[in-house]
Amino acid sequence: MRPRVGQMLASTVDPTVVIVVRCPDEELEITCGGAAMVEGAGTGTGTGSAATGTADPEPPGGSLLGKRYAAEDLGLELLCTKPGPGTLAVNGVPLPVKSAKPLPASD
Repeated sequence: MRPRVGQMLASTVDPTVVIVVRCPDEELEITCGGAAMVEGAGTGTGTGSAATGTADPEPPGGSLLGKRYAAEDLGLELLCTKPGPGTLAVNGVPLPVKSAKPLPASD
């Protein structure tokens, strides 16, 4: 899939929903729980129906509400708007939570 900024992606195996904040102009395989994510918000399934697959038990982790997940080397950033037990990954590599920027000293 070729993601677009502002696009909502939903997991097909759990309730996870993310918004694309930043992305490269290339094809990427964005997955959650080992299954490809689909466009749309739905109820966490992308189509509004029941989950169509089962989450891959490895690697553990899950997604956290309000956290940003980023692959700096690819220029990809996702914002989690609905959490779930599935781990977010791009091209088979788990996405880490983006660390916060340190604030400047107030001295």
